[in-house]
Amino acid sequence: MNLRPYRIIKRKKTKTILVGNVAVGGDNPISVQSMTNTLTTDVKKTINQINQITEAGADLVRVSCPDQESTIALKTITKNVNVPIIADIHFHYKRAIEAAESGAACLRINPGNIGSGERIKSVIQAAKDHNCSIRIGVNAGSLEKNILEKYKSPCPEALIESALANIKILEDGDFTNFKISVKASDIFLAVASYEKLSEITDYPLHIGITEAGSLNYGTVQSAIGLGKLLWSGIGDTIRVSLSADPVEEVKAAFQILKSLGIRNKGVTIISCPSCARQNFDVIETVKIIEEKLSHIKETISLSIIGCVVNGPGEAKETNIGVTGGGKKFHQIYIDGNISHRMEQKDFIKHITNLVEEYAERIRI
Repeated sequence: MNLRPYRIIKRKKTKTILVGNVAVGGDNPISVQSMTNTLTTDVKKTINQINQITEAGADLVRVSCPDQESTIALKTITKNVNVPIIADIHFHYKRAIEAAESGAACLRINPGNIGSGERIKSVIQAAKDHNCSIRIGVNAGSLEKNILEKYKSPCPEALIESALANIKILEDGDFTNFKISVKASDIFLAVASYEKLSEITDYPLHIGITEAGSLNYGTVQSAIGLGKLLWSGIGDTIRVSLSADPVEEVKAAFQILKSLGIRNKGVTIISCPSCARQNFDVIETVKIIEEKLSHIKETISLSIIGCVVNGPGEAKETNIGVTGGGKKFHQIYIDGNISHRMEQKDFIKHITNLVEEYAERIRI
């Protein structure tokens, strides 16, 4: 019996494709990706950044390939990282071919922008020859000229028409190993476009709010837009696009997925905003503990509540709970049961050790 049916998200069933060794769509986990912001020709810096993004938990990493020097560099990059690389291609069909030959696991392109039918066929053939998937990347900011002239400005119908036209190009080339995105910086436009596209196709969808903004504002924008889509069961792979370190994009993506119970990774801290009832400095305590536990990969819930009003109730719903019981003592719960009391002295160290020990037990 499911005691919390309100938590169930029914995800739309889509086709499964492979991006390197990562399965996207179907019943596979929603994958998280980010993109490097280094010069791709600076191989050392690019590899280092990819490794940082991967360490943060990314399943896929996109790399820009605007010129031949970048696609040549890609050959070394792909051999020295442990994550499938998506080559970001815009207009030049030769860059797409070179990227496939250099080991890219996926090509992010708009087939309609590549050029003649023969050029498109050559890109599709390169993808087939090198077991490379494709992402059709429709963007409100770079719609085809004829579509923009027809609709006058970006709208859901315009993005959908572009997506369908590009789908037909690939299908006519007998190529179906692709996913689709219809991104916009306007969350209403993006959400409406993805909802319409989800109704008419079962290809996997890469969802994102493009150019969402700074770390704080962009995270909120993305949480609203992506949260709405994911809650509706739409989305097979995601990127949170921020004007920030790519690692922050990965962290934000996992926070969104974690909030919806889709992918739980690491320690989830449930904490109160603090008030005059608090028996210790909740804000500073959470800040320190969150940093000290950032290395833990196991799924663990930790509640840190400053007083006894909501503390016991929250503690019973988490793996480890802390309730401020008085000026000198705090009540500690393990798996919903009262475990022990402790003094304020070495409080943070004690809680950190408890979580690390818990992680070790469930890891074995």
